[in-house]
Order: sequence, then C-alpha cells, then structure tokens
Amino acid sequence: MNKPESLRTHLLATIGELKHNPDRLLIFIDNGKIRCTAAASLSFEYSFDLQVILTDFAGHPDSVMLPVLGWLKVNQVDLLENLNKSAEGIQFEADILDNSKVDLSLTLPLTERVIVGEDADGKTTIRHPGEPQCVTTCLDPTWIPDIQSNRSEWVVPK
Repeated sequence: MNKPESLRTHLLATIGELKHNPDRLLIFIDNGKIRCTAAASLSFEYSFDLQVILTDFAGHPDSVMLPVLGWLKVNQVDLLENLNKSAEGIQFEADILDNSKVDLSLTLPLTERVIVGEDADGKTTIRHPGEPQCVTTCLDPTWIPDIQSNRSEWVVPK
C-alpha cells in the first residue's frame, strides 16, 4: 500500500509543527479488506480506514484539514465529489489537553488499486496506478488573469 506513506510525507511537508516534531504524527490502518473479482488477472483493491493521529498538537485544526483535503483531491477524490461518500467520509475526534494542545485523530476511508499482469517475459508485474484525475478541477490555483492584455491563461498540471 502506498497511500499511507504518501499522506505521511505530505503532512510532514505541509504542517509546520510536524516538520520539527515528526514523531507526533502516527498513522494506523484499520478495517482492512481486499477486493478481488478473480477475473482473468489477480488484480485487486485494498480498502481500509486510515487513522491519522497528531499528538500534543498546538496548531489550529485548519492547518491539518487543508493539507488533508488537498491530498484527497489528488489521491481519493471520490471522498470529496461523491455525495454519499463525503457525507460519511472524513471523521475526526479531538481530545483537548492542557496548554491549548489537542490530540487530533482523523479517519479516512481509502482504497488503492493494484494491477497484476505479465511482462513480455511472462513474469508477474504489480503496479499501483494513480487515481483518475478530472482535468477541469485540477487547474493551477495560482492562476491570475492578465489585466494588461485582456488575456487569461492557466496551466493544467501534468
């Protein structure tokens, strides 16, 4: 599974308090399942609840939620776009500690596809494809209209 480590890396890079205290970020996998249809290949899907815990966190919860939502937009967009999944999707709990700190726990229901195939030599191959990306929702957030020339441009990420 690649998504747990991907989210860990993202949170350590984007949450200032964790940059100096990475040991305060704990990640656990709960309720794991494997779905396989036994089709022509043995491709399958991991399904699990990813529990993200920040201990003794002194920052504002927004500083955690925004990076998580940004990561989900690329790595599990159905939690944001599917009304049924978003209604139940991201869950959290917080224990308020002394000195304005909290232990914050997020639970994210994630899936990860695994494609099993064969290479030209007949050897088994395994790959974890990225999530499908909707181009219209992935426009560069730094887009600014060019007022001088009445022209507007944006960059679609590759």
